Amino acid sequence: MRQRLYQQADQIEWLLATHKAPARVTGGRVTPRTIQFHLAPAPTTKISRVENLVEELALALNVTSARILREQGALHLEIPRSDARPLLLLDLCQEAERDGNMMRALRKPGMTLVGIGVDGVPLMLRLGVADVPHVLIAGTTGSGKSQAARTLLASLVMYQPPREIQLLLIDPKASDFNAFQIAPHLLCPIVQTADGARERLQWLAEEMERRQATNAKRPLIVLMIDELADLLMQGGSALENLLARLIQRGRSAGICVIGCTQKPTAGVLGTLVKANFPVRLVGKVTSAHEALVAAGVAKSGAETLTGRGDFLLIANGEKLRVQIAHLPLSDDDAFRGKFFR
Repeated sequence: MRQRLYQQADQIEWLLATHKAPARVTGGRVTPRTIQFHLAPAPTTKISRVENLVEELALALNVTSARILREQGALHLEIPRSDARPLLLLDLCQEAERDGNMMRALRKPGMTLVGIGVDGVPLMLRLGVADVPHVLIAGTTGSGKSQAARTLLASLVMYQPPREIQLLLIDPKASDFNAFQIAPHLLCPIVQTADGARERLQWLAEEMERRQATNAKRPLIVLMIDELADLLMQGGSALENLLARLIQRGRSAGICVIGCTQKPTAGVLGTLVKANFPVRLVGKVTSAHEALVAAGVAKSGAETLTGRGDFLLIANGEKLRVQIAHLPLSDDDAFRGKFFR
């Protein structure tokens, strides 16, 4: 593979020089799904000129797509790997279990193992803290949105006991969360209808009031909603108002909301998402407009992601590229057998 990377670097330098936008390839990074080439443009080269050559670069490298990234003052060309492979959650867990520091971190209430960053280092996210009160997961079909939700749930139930974490799952498709239906962390059976969701959210709002009255925050309750936009359309204003109360006031009572949607449009999600989800996991979307609504920041580039677990983590206005770990549906039996004995 190393020889192939050298050849591609030469092709990049040759094409840029041919189009009077000279730059050197100074290094790179290989992830399970992508290859990044670090570029050092000549002083006379305009960055916009390099960006305008992205289609020519993809053609020269014989790949389906390419994109130019600017991160921390550096310029990168990213292309998909021809031998891309999934990052399996159970494999990543085995790696984490060999590292004492990672295991101590994963035992903290609300800590989840998300995947790996572009540097290959495992990425974790702690739910329910001030910086991560709630999370929006967005992406079109094939982006890996439901996989991201399953991964967050799986890492919670694998490493944290029910006395620390409790789950309330709303899954209108009745498919993606089946692996968790016998988890001891569940507060109730998985909810599959809008009417059932309204009843459970009403109960959770009352539980929030009780906790606030007694200053209780534990155990952390994670409310996971798949197909959030569809649920809001079906459930009407009553359900939307309940959800808004939980999102606006839930963190102080130890309630974290994770909403998943493949329709990140302002008309559907409105101000509910814009004002109350400071942390986003955004996969591939269909347009720059959807990328803006889903990410909450301009020019995120979410519409150019490669799909299948290629995500951006947006937090505090900054974005971090992440490959989401994958828990295949075919692994559900093995997952249940190992962790729900």
